[in-house]
Amino acid sequence: MNSTPDIIKLAVFAVGGQGGGVLCNWIVNVAERNGYRAQATSIAGVAQRTGATIYYVEMAPDHGRTPVFALAPSAGDVDILVAAEMMESGRALIRGLVTPDRTILITSTHRMLAMSEKTVPGDGTADSLPVIEQGQARSKRYIAFDMEQIAVTSGSVISASLFGALAGSAALPFSRESFEETIRAAGRGVATSLKAFEVAFSTAREAQPKLEGTTEKEQTRQYTVQGPVLQRRNWQQLMARCAELPSAVQPMALAGCKSVADFQDVDYVIEYLEQLEAMVHEDGLHGGAARDYGLSVAAAKYIANAMVYDDVIRVADLKTRATRFSRIRNEFSVGDDSVLQLTEFLHPGAQEVCAMFPVRLGRLVERSPRLFNWLDRMINRGRRIRTDKVIGFMQLYLIAGLRRWRRRLLRHAVEQQHMQTWLGSVLQTLPGDYDLAVEMLRCRRLVKGYSDTHARTLSKFDRVMAAAIDLRDSANAADWVRRL
Repeated sequence: MNSTPDIIKLAVFAVGGQGGGVLCNWIVNVAERNGYRAQATSIAGVAQRTGATIYYVEMAPDHGRTPVFALAPSAGDVDILVAAEMMESGRALIRGLVTPDRTILITSTHRMLAMSEKTVPGDGTADSLPVIEQGQARSKRYIAFDMEQIAVTSGSVISASLFGALAGSAALPFSRESFEETIRAAGRGVATSLKAFEVAFSTAREAQPKLEGTTEKEQTRQYTVQGPVLQRRNWQQLMARCAELPSAVQPMALAGCKSVADFQDVDYVIEYLEQLEAMVHEDGLHGGAARDYGLSVAAAKYIANAMVYDDVIRVADLKTRATRFSRIRNEFSVGDDSVLQLTEFLHPGAQEVCAMFPVRLGRLVERSPRLFNWLDRMINRGRRIRTDKVIGFMQLYLIAGLRRWRRRLLRHAVEQQHMQTWLGSVLQTLPGDYDLAVEMLRCRRLVKGYSDTHARTLSKFDRVMAAAIDLRDSANAADWVRRL
């Protein structure tokens, strides 16, 4: 119970870069506008990503005497808790700052992955559902929705959405107009901030806010095929082949075709479908229909992932696409009358350069320590390339243009050999253990990244695959591989 009923105690949990300081200043400002005295403190930390900070505000009506405010929140003594990210609300719950008889918990449901999630091989994303359930059970009132999406859609930042949700919750005894005047007084990004504020205010007013982003929803996106007439005709033929696959496999196969075509060309999609159709055939021979073609669905996803690898050509291609420049301008709200300067930080090594050589030449250099070390001394240093300038952009654009010769290069040969070895192991396992074969396909999720990251994750993948092969005749082999 609040031993000082006149004092309202509010804590804000935010991640670095989310505007938690701005939100805290707005809260103090709106309190002072309404005749309250307020004090704000902050406790900086490096708890999760770029640094998580706890902002703490205490406010009380001005009765003519200077109140004594605390400097930090205490467990069981917080009236309002605002979390700028789902797992930040989880941290508040763990610290005991949320209590069912008192605390109004306002949180955004979007995720910003912690380092502990990013460093896990495969998908290390923590499940948000337990945090949501605990938040509902342990708070007096629970308000949760995707405030980051509201901010992005409005062209603002999440601090404006959080401020709107706080106003919409009616947790503070101030009018909506007072909150809006506080934003106007700030004088920066007023229009977009008010837009985000309004949407968040209305959403928070709902009796049961929708937990957007907490469950994965399939979205059917319309797309337009562009290109030469012959290529479009070939694409339609490939789509007809996709339609002949089992219905459970078709959505993933379609996504795989798009990804592979974006990576290379339509001919590469033909190779993808040939691999997938062979896997579907084997799946059908070993009871796949009764298992809803689980093996084929996994194959449709992970064969595409294996064929779409991150090489130097791919990196250069992604960094020089017009859509990337548009996305960056939108994310940072760069107007048409502003100049955007974009610097790419690159650190290529001899291994990446050898991968762009023709197969014979690349293998020759790799086999010769003298040549390889000489090349590494020439290449291995950090580079900063300004892609907003013609020279810097053309350097990467010319490298991206090597994609038409990609199939002749060493990296492609290495990736193809590795993929065939992997799929061969899966097919050898399939007759004896269907579930283990599916898990061996899913192991491909361990391989990710570029350069050193790719080398590390590939070595983990190889170790897990070796263990899976050793477990072929064991009971519950699939469960053991899943745990690995």
